[in-house]
Amino acid sequence: MLASGLSRRAVLAGTAAAAALTAVPAAQGRAHAAEAEVPATAYRWRNAVIGGTGFVTGVLFHPSVRGLAYARTDIGGAYRWDDRAARWVPLIDHLGWDDWNLLGVEAIAVDPVHPNRLYLALGTYAQSWAGNGAVLRSEDRGATWSRTDLTVKLGANEDGRGAGERLLVDPRDSDVLWLGTRHDGLLKSTDRGATWAAASGFPGVPSASGQGVTLLVAVGRAVHAGWGDSDGSTPNLYRTLDGSTWEAVPGRPAGTSAKVPIRAAYDCLTRELYVTYANAPGPNGQSDGSVHKLAVGSGKWTEVTPVKPGGTTSDGSADTFGYGGVAVDARRPGTVVVSTNNRWADIDTLYRTTDGGRTWTSLKDAAVFDVSETPFLKWGADKPKFGWWIQAVGVDPYDSRHIVYGTGATLYGTHDLTHWAPQIRGLEETSVRQLVSPPVGEAHLLSGSGDIGVMYHERLTASPSRGMASNPVFGSATGLAQAAGRPEYVVRTGWGDHGNGAYSNDGGRTWAPFAAQPSIAHDAPGPIATNADGSVLLWSFVHWDGTKYAAHRSADNGATWTEISSFPKGATPVADPADPTLFYAYDTDTGTLLASTDSGLTFTKRASGLPSGDSQFKLVAAPGRRGDLWLSTKGNGLHRSTDGGVGFSKVDSCSASFTLGFGKAADGAGYPAIYQVGAVGTITAVYRSDDGAKSWVRINDDRHQWGYIGEVIVGDPRIHGRVYLATNGRGIQYGEAV
Repeated sequence: MLASGLSRRAVLAGTAAAAALTAVPAAQGRAHAAEAEVPATAYRWRNAVIGGTGFVTGVLFHPSVRGLAYARTDIGGAYRWDDRAARWVPLIDHLGWDDWNLLGVEAIAVDPVHPNRLYLALGTYAQSWAGNGAVLRSEDRGATWSRTDLTVKLGANEDGRGAGERLLVDPRDSDVLWLGTRHDGLLKSTDRGATWAAASGFPGVPSASGQGVTLLVAVGRAVHAGWGDSDGSTPNLYRTLDGSTWEAVPGRPAGTSAKVPIRAAYDCLTRELYVTYANAPGPNGQSDGSVHKLAVGSGKWTEVTPVKPGGTTSDGSADTFGYGGVAVDARRPGTVVVSTNNRWADIDTLYRTTDGGRTWTSLKDAAVFDVSETPFLKWGADKPKFGWWIQAVGVDPYDSRHIVYGTGATLYGTHDLTHWAPQIRGLEETSVRQLVSPPVGEAHLLSGSGDIGVMYHERLTASPSRGMASNPVFGSATGLAQAAGRPEYVVRTGWGDHGNGAYSNDGGRTWAPFAAQPSIAHDAPGPIATNADGSVLLWSFVHWDGTKYAAHRSADNGATWTEISSFPKGATPVADPADPTLFYAYDTDTGTLLASTDSGLTFTKRASGLPSGDSQFKLVAAPGRRGDLWLSTKGNGLHRSTDGGVGFSKVDSCSASFTLGFGKAADGAGYPAIYQVGAVGTITAVYRSDDGAKSWVRINDDRHQWGYIGEVIVGDPRIHGRVYLATNGRGIQYGEAV
């Protein structure tokens, strides 16, 4: 099963050029409150609960405060554990549209001496098209922040994102921080993260691998740095004893010259440093690894690998994997937990030792799981896996039997080393692609997401009891549509191993696969539409690399399919909600609206000369109205047609529109409520209009922005004012007027 980061904004090949190594403090936040140009109305925003769903790349217990912990994710921000409420609190939802690249958290650092201080290194991609990274610093555990914009790039959703931590408060001086980068070596701050410069004398020479400094760890009063760009003949672990000069750690362990140091943890009770290694940075691609410990006093290295990769499993498969997470027990000397990673054949596990690595016990062997709070973790099977992509591991410094570990979908915890359950309340990292709010039925929401397919939300305050839609299970959803005049009929498409399309006759509660599918569906499932009475399906096909293919049509519920050559390749089909003979498509390459009047058999051009050349276009049909179309365009605002796309007029009330949807009309209003993510004046935000887009009110605020939110927005057709918003890493947000 894929994990969160793979299905979101694709990581492009290549690496960014080295940037200047200076930084200046930025003004706190990027809020626009002082620039408000439109009225705002008070809204309460919450997550529609699923629970986790993404790659938890790091977890960090505070060493000197009981019950205080932090977690980071690859694209969904950082969280603080609220021990009293037993839930995670999101910390960077205030980052807005322009700062979408900062929702990925590369590293977290806490100050053992000053418990209220917290530092985050942010930056999702290190590619040339992505913005530079930033460091946030807080004096109140993340309630408020000051910000420094860097002139280098970080890569929280790139290979090696489960390594680290790459950010560290110096154990000799709380004013000094170290930040390991992927392409620009080691940075140092002497003013608690306000300004940064290259660390003088650091010997690592960056390569194009995109790894650079993989970890920073305090070893007594010294600092050790893992180096992921070693060519095998150069060191991969450095240290400074005085905070100024750096040297290779003596006595490299045998067999690690070609491996990447993934994580490290220091047992101050025994003065031993434990380091996990793998032959790739992970989370994918690892096939070999080991665990070693360094006796700091003598400088002696000892291999303590629990199980060496390379054997065979009971079914004869190769048992290949690396090692990832490592955590020491602050209360019991020589007690350590490490994780395997990328062990698909025999399933990953945690190994625990109480004697400094001489003997190990696999915690998977006796594990009992309860995932009733987040049933999707079964992925359609009888029981969940122990985990995959395990690189984040933590042992509570105040409770030796409280262990947590992250996976590609959740954070598991135990208090007795045997019984495990998701410790994930409040942490939502879904990358959401489709939302449907049915006009009738039990569920007010259906969703389609990256990695966890389609879900039926019978309640918004609990993870869907049915988990992911099965028969078949999808890894990532690419399409979700409901017949406007027959809402019990729903169809979905996505990436699956046992079929790529399915239908439901009970509003999305249960599903059955299409009896057949076009051959291209397996490699390039794309969006799907069904006409108003559910008698016709149009399925478009787009490969993950962007290659577009001809659409196909079915008039027998997916039993047979016919190619529609007149439909623009890769376009999203849109059904007219009032007339089952009408379909529409917007050709983004040419800026042309095409329509079909024969239930999708043929398409002809109507309006032309519309905005083109940018994939950020959304064509939406107003509910219950024939031929009433709205076109959101990234750089050219909002356009409307009332004649089925023959002509469009520009809506002057907004300057940009990224996505648009409809909900129940306000009392006395003659048109559905309109919701959009767009710009009214200069502020990109979430807006509602109750007068047909003549005027707008802003309904989010500067504390609730969630980075990139331009995918889908839809109002509830039964509750005026309720709106559902898709985010790229902060799950499904829903807002209600207060």
